[in-house]
Amino acid sequence: MLAIGGSGVARADDVAPTSKPVVIRVLLMEADGRVRARDLRAGGGGTVVEPGPNGLLADRRPVGDVWRLGGSGSVAVNRMRLRGELEFRRISNGMQVINEVELEDYVAGILGREIYPDWHPETLKAQAVVARSYALHQRAESGGKPFHLEAGTASQVYGGVAAETPAIRAAVSATRGEILAYARKPILAVYHSASGGRTASAEEVWGHALPYLVSLEVDDEQDSPDTYWRATISKTKLGRALDSLGIRIGSPRELQVVDRSRSGRALRVRIRGDKGNHILEARALRVVLGESVIRSTLFEIRPAQDAFVFVGSGHGHGVGMSQWGAQAMAQRGSTYREILQTFYPGTSLLGGAPR
Repeated sequence: MLAIGGSGVARADDVAPTSKPVVIRVLLMEADGRVRARDLRAGGGGTVVEPGPNGLLADRRPVGDVWRLGGSGSVAVNRMRLRGELEFRRISNGMQVINEVELEDYVAGILGREIYPDWHPETLKAQAVVARSYALHQRAESGGKPFHLEAGTASQVYGGVAAETPAIRAAVSATRGEILAYARKPILAVYHSASGGRTASAEEVWGHALPYLVSLEVDDEQDSPDTYWRATISKTKLGRALDSLGIRIGSPRELQVVDRSRSGRALRVRIRGDKGNHILEARALRVVLGESVIRSTLFEIRPAQDAFVFVGSGHGHGVGMSQWGAQAMAQRGSTYREILQTFYPGTSLLGGAPR
């Protein structure tokens, strides 16, 4: 165990039992029609699973409300190859497809979708610890749900076997079992692509303060393609976006930031239209305009001919570890432990395979 920042003493088995592998349940999809599932080591063309009127059907045979596939640990659903097993659950509007997979295999399936696989080995190790910690936090918080995380951006993007590379498997192996904890619990180890020079606190973004998710300066992110960005949004596009939110103010005339967080991010914007005005959370505006278009809320707004120009920096919500900041630290010689200490102050690094 390595203490980072001095939180309370804890043991790895306070967080996750070590007697057997920890299992993560990932919601791959919700489907209202057929999907093809295969146990890859069993051979054959697979099984067509679909929701029926009174439960699930596997190759048109009733199999009840829950059906499992894959005792071999190598499965596929449609064209996605996965480790572990598959579980199909009937729900009111179709079925859920869940991958039950060991934690270390889940982490390996995350890294290749959440970070560049050819980045510095210390960056990959830091990301492995962060992804593992986040997974265990969400597992502990899942309550009575049949899954712990989703496979998309609502949780962590999960690619299964196709996301793995030798470098990624090496990073997962080197940090096997290691997690970040605070008060003996896995932390909410959120992360983002680039901070724009300063991370945001959990309080300013989500309204709930966490002692290890505070605003910090970040150096040397200039290699990020999102260090500076611009996006032009026509007034027509903005009007349609507001209509989709039920905001009826007519044709937009002015758009300005009226409130910023302590890290400089936009909190609220005012839209003046020819039929009224409205104040909207900047995060909601970013979502409705597209998070790949408005890459962060660290922006300014400039008027243009029949449009508004967003001039910003960074990519993502800005809380926790900046991946480009972590990469810059690794390139300067920092270890993954030092990277984690920087971005999650006050936490402890627990667990790990015997060395």
